[in-house]
Amino acid sequence: MHGAARHAHPAMPAFDTSPAGMLRALVAHRRLIWQLARRDVQGRYRGSILGLAWSLVTPLLLLAVYTFVFAVVFGARWAGPGQVPAGGHAGFAVIAFAGLVLFNLFAEGFNRAPGLILGNVNFVKRVVFPLEVLPVVALLAALFHVCVALLAWAALAIFVLHGLPATALLLPLVLAPLLLGTLGLMWVLASLGVYARDIGQVTGIVATVLLFLSPIFYPLAAVPEPYRTLMAVNPLSVLVEAARAVLIFGNAPDWIALAWCWIGGFALACAGWWWFQKTRAGFADVL
Repeated sequence: MHGAARHAHPAMPAFDTSPAGMLRALVAHRRLIWQLARRDVQGRYRGSILGLAWSLVTPLLLLAVYTFVFAVVFGARWAGPGQVPAGGHAGFAVIAFAGLVLFNLFAEGFNRAPGLILGNVNFVKRVVFPLEVLPVVALLAALFHVCVALLAWAALAIFVLHGLPATALLLPLVLAPLLLGTLGLMWVLASLGVYARDIGQVTGIVATVLLFLSPIFYPLAAVPEPYRTLMAVNPLSVLVEAARAVLIFGNAPDWIALAWCWIGGFALACAGWWWFQKTRAGFADVL
């Protein structure tokens, strides 16, 4: 009896599933989140020749490939209510890159999430370690790469468009709901990845599908009417269009649509937090 008592698993603490608990946890662990995110960024490129420059080279290479395929091979031109104030392939690259940067923020978090807990089994065994910060750390690292890519985009846009509109300052209002919604999905996928290992394969396929079903390489106005309404339901479509409006065309975003994205993003973050806290008690048993 005494031996069994000594080896019994300690009772799992009750995890706060409320939105207030989510906010408290993020504030309480802000220093840990920052340290882990910095280590994540540095560790990804440690030992490579280009180092952090890869965070800039990768999106530029992808942009060059997509621009060649769509603008050169298929002869795509940006046709819609907002024409790019510069013609040719350079104009296409500027507008496509703006949407691609936002999508990459979502895709990196979406694809990494299923393996976050599986890749940190040593943390699962520590009851005191806040596992809920792992998706936040991964998303913060993705945001760093987005900021680097945005700097490259800004340099290209200034060269091609001869300046940036003042509405570019509104970009954080567009990025915030994307971050909230992506974080909520990451909490859900990080938990599901523990119980169903195939989730990691599914997210890669879904991300590729969303890349081409979101108006990144074409304007939403170019989609035939029967499908346009369906695509407009995709929050990524709304946010990509809003980002282009403020970054390139000098227009304010659709405030009503953006407000719904804020509401949906926060609701998704709260739902993801609730799911993660409800399911985390079984992580140690599965792993």
